[in-house]
Amino acid sequence: MTREELESLLRDKIPTLPKKARRVAEYLLSNMREVAFNSIGQVAQELQVSKAQLVRVARILGFQGYAELKSAFQKAILEQINPVTMLVKAKESGEGLAPNIFDTEHANLDNTWRMISKEKINAFIDLVKKANNIYCMGWGISSLVAETFYMRLRVMGLPGHLIKRGSLAIVEQVRCIKEGDVVIVCELPSYVVEVTEAIAKCAAQKASIVTITDTAAAPVCPMATLQFYVSALSPTFGSSIIGPLFLAHILTSILSVELGEAAQHALEDQVQFLHDERIFHPVFGLRY
Repeated sequence: MTREELESLLRDKIPTLPKKARRVAEYLLSNMREVAFNSIGQVAQELQVSKAQLVRVARILGFQGYAELKSAFQKAILEQINPVTMLVKAKESGEGLAPNIFDTEHANLDNTWRMISKEKINAFIDLVKKANNIYCMGWGISSLVAETFYMRLRVMGLPGHLIKRGSLAIVEQVRCIKEGDVVIVCELPSYVVEVTEAIAKCAAQKASIVTITDTAAAPVCPMATLQFYVSALSPTFGSSIIGPLFLAHILTSILSVELGEAAQHALEDQVQFLHDERIFHPVFGLRY
């Protein structure tokens, strides 16, 4: 069952359901990602209903039980991150690839924005402010997001460090990470075994872990102190980084304000750097 078919099923059934069951079905429709990868207990707690109620709604919708419904949700979500499926859909739409990319990226921004909460932003600020060191980790395309965090943190005068595949394996690079440190890891499909092992090691060393992923199914999520979700769909080249970079921009921008004078002094140093004519052409405008 595709995502479109699943959404259509829910929309058709919702008007016919009793009040309590309707509220459950409306939640399923609006929170497909959470339903796909959270346990039945977590969903029941979120809705403040019994597990038995979730099973009853699943059967009303035509599934044998909640496990079969959850499996359908997982397949629908995972289908969205399959680049071959996305490319075929783009070709079949008849609208051309460029408009499809435009619409997809707009959706990525909108969906990422909806998944950012004030509570999570505040939790992120608190973790970073208290951190002895902040390590930014990524592999492949995810390393571009990690590097954005690293660059912004350094410009603000914070002890940021970049971890990506290089002369040392990622697992080797995390040996020095310890309690009091924060690791910001971006992990977009395909998920990397070495990154999962490195994050597990960081967690065992009592570091705080901030994950940025497209789904709760990402293997690094169980080790997270704080989880952020982004939309990263793309009809080409696997994952898009527009949504993740948008999140990085929001978090670091708010952080710069919350740091107050400390960030202001660091940014003043940066302005002086921008006036170094051995590096920049000031006549064309200075921006960092």
